[in-house]
Amino acid sequence: MNKGYLCLVLHAHLPFVRHPEHEDFLEEDWLYEAITETYVPLILVFEKLIRDNVDFRITMSLTPTLCSMLQDGLLQERYLKHINKLIELAHREADRTRWMPEFNHLANMYLSKFYEVRGTFEKYNRDLTRAFKSFQDAGKLEIITCGATHGYFPLMDVTKASVNAQVRVAADHYENVFGRRPRGIWLPECGYNPGDDQILKEAGIKYFFTDAHAILHATPRPKYGVFAPVYCKSGVASFGRDLESSKQVWSSIEGYPGDYFYREFYRDIGFDLDYDYIRPYIHPDGIRINTGIKYFRITGSENKQPYSPELAREKAAEHAGNFMFNRQKQAEYLFDLLKKKPIIVSPYDAELYGHWWYEGVMWLDFLIRKIVFDQDDIRLITASEYLIENPRNQVVTPSMSSWGWKGYSEMWLQGSNDWIYRHLHAASEKMSELVDAYPNAQGIQLRALNQCLRELLLAQSSDWAFILGTGTHTSYAVQRTKNHLLNFMRLFEEIKSNSIDNNWLSEIERKDNIFPNIDYRKHKD
Repeated sequence: MNKGYLCLVLHAHLPFVRHPEHEDFLEEDWLYEAITETYVPLILVFEKLIRDNVDFRITMSLTPTLCSMLQDGLLQERYLKHINKLIELAHREADRTRWMPEFNHLANMYLSKFYEVRGTFEKYNRDLTRAFKSFQDAGKLEIITCGATHGYFPLMDVTKASVNAQVRVAADHYENVFGRRPRGIWLPECGYNPGDDQILKEAGIKYFFTDAHAILHATPRPKYGVFAPVYCKSGVASFGRDLESSKQVWSSIEGYPGDYFYREFYRDIGFDLDYDYIRPYIHPDGIRINTGIKYFRITGSENKQPYSPELAREKAAEHAGNFMFNRQKQAEYLFDLLKKKPIIVSPYDAELYGHWWYEGVMWLDFLIRKIVFDQDDIRLITASEYLIENPRNQVVTPSMSSWGWKGYSEMWLQGSNDWIYRHLHAASEKMSELVDAYPNAQGIQLRALNQCLRELLLAQSSDWAFILGTGTHTSYAVQRTKNHLLNFMRLFEEIKSNSIDNNWLSEIERKDNIFPNIDYRKHKD
């Protein structure tokens, strides 16, 4: 008999970045890198687990912005061009390193991998959401939704209509992509604000995840800490993050990804090789970028050693065994203490796996197989399955919280980004004004109102505030915030004055084309 459950959660998200007005746009590479290094490798692992009859369970949030980009024809075409260039570069690398045995086998490894990624991309007709849907339909993967554009709910407390829109638009979009209503949601940035669970309930959502302190500081205090879900008064369940298992992976000092045998992320041939040689494979403006081809392992700050896939694989297996052992002991201890099977919730950013931590996908594969075949103490489970098996849980009110720096919104509300909120709140109030004034819009007015909501949602993305907070790519984040708000304001004025510019409206519909079936009336208290 097992003594506890392990709920692995991967949060897959990227902001909506799509620029048809440019032939090549640097920030679109975020998606292409994630497809090559994270999403396709995860798909390959899930395919193999199913083929090997491994009865696994894992939860993934695929955010509406990410799904929209994965299904976008323009971005699909551009990704194919991107992976073809990588294959060409890998061929050149295999030739360039033919007298360098410590690197040549790595060049051939990348060449083989890029071909495999392109083959998988084409196998699903370039739409990777189909792959994830097939795993969900097979009962192995539970896909949950997120805010429509990853808007940060706790800082929308004064504009609840926007929280409503973020949830309702996301739920409808999920249904269009995956053929059913979402059962769970990843709150953007794990940001919970008491009362928002009622909005989730109205959208048919049964549960969400929070950081540990949302549960630990709940009123009343939870009897089982974060090792059992709690029900909000709305009846929606909340699962709290386990700090111990998170630290083993997340910690930059003690976490597995920093092991010296793993691949060094920051030594890429896009930066290491001669400029004239690498010039055709970096940004057309001559900006050096990551190519994904990296030849060194972490080693230390000096004298980097060549990467060894064999040694890295052994280390990934060892770390998977260590993680499983610790969860076994954790479950055993908690079972004796609580007299109840604990659920250990371990959420991570999906892009950590494969992209930042190259061996992370391999580690996940080892971990799942070991848990299924090598022990009986813990069982993989999804939140939905847990609630079916354990329907009786304590009723509390979790506290306002987020993940990230200090845990209470600091990352998204500080000196570098606080200026955006007064504009977002004012735009949200104007959106509500439009919904009240035009409840039955038709024709061009309907298109303009729907585009208004798209622009507002895109401006609300927490990614822009996050980027401003980190101090990297800030000019792009400022530009995106201002452009969407300016588009919104122009549409607002044109709608109010009954002077909508059809040509300009068509242009921004073509550019900011997320949520083609959006209904502006979703923005309502």
